[in-house]
Amino acid sequence: MTGTDAHAARSPLHRLGRNLRNPFALSYLVLCAGLLLWAIAITIPADSDGAMAVVVPLMATAPASLVLLALPGGATVVIVAVALGALVNASIIGWCARALTRGNGPDATR
Repeated sequence: MTGTDAHAARSPLHRLGRNLRNPFALSYLVLCAGLLLWAIAITIPADSDGAMAVVVPLMATAPASLVLLALPGGATVVIVAVALGALVNASIIGWCARALTRGNGPDATR
């Protein structure tokens, strides 16, 4: 493996992709997408009482979504905040799952 190949294998985008391919992270992303679609479908009708439905996907993707929600804007900021919050949290979930399921070989120093 050349120096550029080793560097490319350790790039942040490669690590992010590896974390997001974890089944737990993918499940979380699907859940967040479903919650966001549900909140949009409930909120769109004008006579609906579902105006607070957007809180559910925001809480599911907290704390990253709440930080991004402070930006000025309307509905697009909420959608972007939920999407980026879900990606951040899914990456953390994938990283934790990889760390916990990593095989521990015998320690050579013992």
